[in-house]
Amino acid sequence: MKSAYPSGKYLIPAIAFALLLVLHLPVTAQGDDSYTRYELLDPASQRFRILYEVTVTQPGAAYYFNTLRKGSAHQVDAVIDRMTGKPLTWTIVNGVQARKAGHTSAAEDTDYLQVTLARPVTPASEYRLLIDKTYQDASSYFSKDGLIVFDRPLGIKRNAVVLPAGYEIVRCNYPVQVLMEADGRINLSFLNTGPAEVPLHMEARKLPATANLKPSPKSAAVAAIPGEGRDKSRARVEYVVQERARQTREIVYFLQQPETHAFRLYHDYTETRPGMDRYLNVVRAGSKASNPSARILDTGKELKVETLKGDAITQRGLDIGEPVTGESEVVVIWFDPVVAGQSLRLRIEETYTDPNRYVLHNDELVFDRAFGRPFNTVILPEGWFLTANAIPATIDLTNDNKISLTYVNGDPDEIDVLIKARRK
Repeated sequence: MKSAYPSGKYLIPAIAFALLLVLHLPVTAQGDDSYTRYELLDPASQRFRILYEVTVTQPGAAYYFNTLRKGSAHQVDAVIDRMTGKPLTWTIVNGVQARKAGHTSAAEDTDYLQVTLARPVTPASEYRLLIDKTYQDASSYFSKDGLIVFDRPLGIKRNAVVLPAGYEIVRCNYPVQVLMEADGRINLSFLNTGPAEVPLHMEARKLPATANLKPSPKSAAVAAIPGEGRDKSRARVEYVVQERARQTREIVYFLQQPETHAFRLYHDYTETRPGMDRYLNVVRAGSKASNPSARILDTGKELKVETLKGDAITQRGLDIGEPVTGESEVVVIWFDPVVAGQSLRLRIEETYTDPNRYVLHNDELVFDRAFGRPFNTVILPEGWFLTANAIPATIDLTNDNKISLTYVNGDPDEIDVLIKARRK
């Protein structure tokens, strides 16, 4: 499947499928919406701002508890409901108070930010928060030998560290993307592809006053995405680097028996553009989509979904990002226009039939598909064991004892996933 909005995210149906996911999702590996942005402030202050995006998924939860790390002087500035853009009520409690409020694993010697949720979390919904806080921590952020150092273990999967204005990166022990923000600050961003914390260590130095920190011209365009037919004999002079860790698109494939060439899937997508009222999912050539459904994950509300082909796409005035032909097919999800300062997290579910990329060959299951999202999971059908996997993935068992493979792709390019399996 190919989205008409490459930087977007996706969707799913009602409570029945939500319950199905509980049965099928891996025990330990799962998509993670959490994202942390560290903005390093004046080095002399040893302070850094943390913007933490997190999702509450526990049905019935009345509060969210955020651990306030020991050794840091903390200041909470705001907690925002990301769907509505409105502030939420919060308080700081100790471990004993947190346990009484429902955080059963709270440590008695630790402080917690206790956030009151404005609406219930159900099996068909989730709750997205933005926590804005500032830490002062001399052990994590300090100056040494003319450099500033940020040294901190980070356990969240998606992270960014933004240097103070007028500083350049000179050392980093973990692979990162580097991009300049509109105000001239340098952003270092990464996806944590491993099972443990990243012991991140960065060093930066002050730039001379002559350094060019002006933003790139607004006329600069995003060049063709790597791997999508670009001219590799020429430098991508107008290509704008997109922060991969900021893309929260996730997808899970549930492979059916290979004789059917079918796989059920759901994909998640967050819409933030004011006025946007639709999501267009362009069906790949050679594939057939059926039984689509969608809902708003923030509330569980089911959405109107329709499938359009050929001239029907043109007649509705839809721009699918490519020329419309008689074979063109698009799944359209409609929702109320997004209001400025608000966002919607959507989930789409559908069944794909693809006799070219999902086949049974010599009694062996073969699934061969390009993945463009940062987080991708494939679950083998019942009765099959894994015999080959070309792209490295973490492997786990689902709660109903099926093999799952999870791919975390920090590159801006697609990965060509090839999976083979045999009957038990």
